[in-house]
Amino acid sequence: MRRRILQSILAVVIFTGLLLGVPLISTAWLWVDDFTRSDLQNRLDRMAVEIITQQGSAGVVEGELDTTSLRLAVPEGGKLVVVYPTPEDGAARMDIGAESVPSPLVESLSMGTSGSLRLEVPSDRMRTLQRQAVGAVTLLVLGSMGAGAAVAVVTAKRLADPLRDVAERAARLAEGDFRPDSRRHGIPELDRVSDVLDSATVEISGRLQREHALVGDVSHQLRSRLTAVHLRLDELSGHPDPSVVHEAEEAMAQVDRLTVAVDDLVRSSRDGDAASHEPVSVVRELASVVADWQGPFKDSGRVLRLRGEPRLTSSATGSRLREAVSVLIDNSLQHGAGTCTVSVRLVSGPVGRGSSTDPLDSRVCVEVSDEGEGVSDKLAPHIFDRGFSGAGSTGVGLALARALVEADGGRLELQRRRPALFAVFLSPVRDDAPTRVAGIHEPR
Repeated sequence: MRRRILQSILAVVIFTGLLLGVPLISTAWLWVDDFTRSDLQNRLDRMAVEIITQQGSAGVVEGELDTTSLRLAVPEGGKLVVVYPTPEDGAARMDIGAESVPSPLVESLSMGTSGSLRLEVPSDRMRTLQRQAVGAVTLLVLGSMGAGAAVAVVTAKRLADPLRDVAERAARLAEGDFRPDSRRHGIPELDRVSDVLDSATVEISGRLQREHALVGDVSHQLRSRLTAVHLRLDELSGHPDPSVVHEAEEAMAQVDRLTVAVDDLVRSSRDGDAASHEPVSVVRELASVVADWQGPFKDSGRVLRLRGEPRLTSSATGSRLREAVSVLIDNSLQHGAGTCTVSVRLVSGPVGRGSSTDPLDSRVCVEVSDEGEGVSDKLAPHIFDRGFSGAGSTGVGLALARALVEADGGRLELQRRRPALFAVFLSPVRDDAPTRVAGIHEPR
């Protein structure tokens, strides 16, 4: 930012200096030349008056021409050629001063029948004056440009540093740093932005605190209810009917897994740094999810399958991944048909927006597909919008799944509409490098 501002101001200063300096230098050069020639013309005028005065009523100079005043008017090193009429010669000539003048500057004056004057002076003095004038103007222009450059540096620093500070503060706010910053920069517009950031910091911090408190309260109440359900199911485990005992034990296992999932989600909601998590085996994490949904799929006369290599790992949060894929499996159960397949594989190639474009970059891809009619073209653009549903549901599930995946730096996309195929692209694999499989690319 500072460099761009500085370059812009310096470009304007240099352009202005050249635009004004070149004509000023040319004017100074011509002014010295004009001043010198005007001085020579004035000398010739005075000499002409003196010569005409010496000519009598007959219009000729009788006797010797008095050159005393003429010699005084000739500059040092100059030469004056006087042509004047005499009774014997109508064009008598007299040379006054130096015999010859190197590189002369010449001015002449015609006096009609009274003769003429030609004055030659060395041009060195005039050239020296011209160079001095050009040097003075150049120094003036350079001084102006230097002052402009100093102003440019100060202005760039005054503008760029506050802008950088405000940008860094906004970045810290986006990262969750809600510490107040009392610095102001004396620029009304930027100070106004700082005031707005202060207000936003207070508001966002308050909302997050309220949301954390709400999450804590809800999780506490939910755990209390789950504990009560677990106790009731525990009582059923003593029932004399073995089938009832079996169902009670299965239900208690589901309650235990749900309790663990709630605890994991609450814990991960307070820790947004997915990069610090230990790599997890994606297939192993999803195996428990697929096992939980086997019963509902079996009751519906459908098949749920899991495919993939256990060695494929990701730094995603296990609880978030399980909940997101659970939403996709539930969506397939409710709206899909046929076999539902959950496959895990490594894909390579350019990733989605905001990511590296290195073709060797890789991501773990979790695909959930079935054999149903898929998603209509009308619903597809809005399928991840919160509150939008084409089947009378709450419209929260897929929006929640995408939010959970993106919280770990991943992406969730509807990869294919008919039949439906949802793809979850998890964080890049850095440590594990199994053989990469050429596969689909995440949409741009």
